[in-house]
Amino acid sequence: MGVGLYTSRLVLDALGVVDYGIYGLVGGIVTMFGFLNSAMASATQRYLSFDIGRNDLVRLQKTFNATLNIHFLIAFIVLLLAETIGLWFLNYKLEIPAGRMATANWVYQFSVFTFLLNIIQVPYNALLVAREHMKVYAYVSILETILKLIVVLVLVRSDTDRLMLYAILIFSVSFIIRMAYKIYCKKKFKESVFKFYYNKTYYRELLSYSGWNLFGNIAAVARNQGSNILLNLFFGPVANAAFSLTMMVQGIIGSFVSNFQTAVNPQIVKNYSVGDTQASLNLMYKSAKFSFFGMLILVLPFLYNIDYVMNLWLKEVPLYAIDFIKLALVYSLIETISNPLMSGLQATGKIKRYQVVVGSLIFLNLPIAWIILKTTHTPHSFYWSFISISIISLFVRLYFIQNLMKVKIVSFYKEVILRIALVVLGIIFILYPSGSYLIENTNFFLFIFKTLIITILTISFIITLGMNKEERQFLKTNFKRKILRRNE
Repeated sequence: MGVGLYTSRLVLDALGVVDYGIYGLVGGIVTMFGFLNSAMASATQRYLSFDIGRNDLVRLQKTFNATLNIHFLIAFIVLLLAETIGLWFLNYKLEIPAGRMATANWVYQFSVFTFLLNIIQVPYNALLVAREHMKVYAYVSILETILKLIVVLVLVRSDTDRLMLYAILIFSVSFIIRMAYKIYCKKKFKESVFKFYYNKTYYRELLSYSGWNLFGNIAAVARNQGSNILLNLFFGPVANAAFSLTMMVQGIIGSFVSNFQTAVNPQIVKNYSVGDTQASLNLMYKSAKFSFFGMLILVLPFLYNIDYVMNLWLKEVPLYAIDFIKLALVYSLIETISNPLMSGLQATGKIKRYQVVVGSLIFLNLPIAWIILKTTHTPHSFYWSFISISIISLFVRLYFIQNLMKVKIVSFYKEVILRIALVVLGIIFILYPSGSYLIENTNFFLFIFKTLIITILTISFIITLGMNKEERQFLKTNFKRKILRRNE
């Protein structure tokens, strides 16, 4: 997180606001064609975890090889779309300064190459996570972060076109990371050795499952990248720079929680695969609650000090960025509750109605965002649509969990929703009266002091109101055990 925040500052400073916005916008066009990959990635993770849970190693090898074949096909389709529709859209529809159009085309091509590498890498990543080799996953993630830091240090010392150089270097990093995952998987997992496998029935099952995921992923792409394009059409590259920075901050802070959930998700699927639905539910509930609390501890001090932090962090804060980030982090907090539920729903394999309903809700973000931007002329206002639909989608997912898993979910409302509400309301009750004092910062030491106060207050509310008796006892027992070990 620390390196990610530092490098994003250097990138913005090295490229400038306009070029940074162009990079985010051009990369967004390529990402729009990734709905095929995202759909298949969910299927890959689910089926690999399911086979491992049942200890069916023969089927596991068939699943890996089938998904690898499908991802090569997806990469080919994305390449065709990117080099036809994508190029036309880039050159004839987007608002890009005339002097940067040639560079934008080069950046686009390297963004396409980078994305194709990421598509082919998916089965290896999924296998690593399904096998729960989290240490290796962590090491490679750290390596990727360090390489990106080196990229930025090279960038700031370069006298060439920095936007083009940045695209080339990011492609190089993606290539190195892909090879690292592939080499490790081939050495450690027998099932990752490629053998062409084709079974019409099995491919149809994988593609059918992915097909329904496809609808939800198209909706998510329309929400995120569609909004970025709307911002370009209404407000130009400056708004795209603010949105790109917001997505980066959202991703960096969210990585703390997403990595925790990455470790939990395979267990949700594996427990369900052997018929232990209750264990899957318990993991979903605890993952949802503690993911929210973990992110709240990070987000709350940041939100209360956002003006000071942004000016301390960046030499030039893009216009609109602070308002974007405030609302984006609130949206991310809500989504942390939903993410474990998505894993549970994916585990059932019965996702047709779920994807149609929730995908339709998510897709509504785009027309609503257009209406909001058209009527308010305020760039950050479309995030209210994101937040509202995210809340509605959470309760819809709970409805499907209850129906597909044939369980009552009253305990989710009591142990997750109610306790989250108590913690949030308790913090607001204490912090709101002193809001103006907490928000205003005069120096770094005051910022640190306020951060400590807010963090301690948040943790106190989480322990007293957010945890039940069993969880508090677990925390107390483990804390005592660690103290005793240190004393020994």
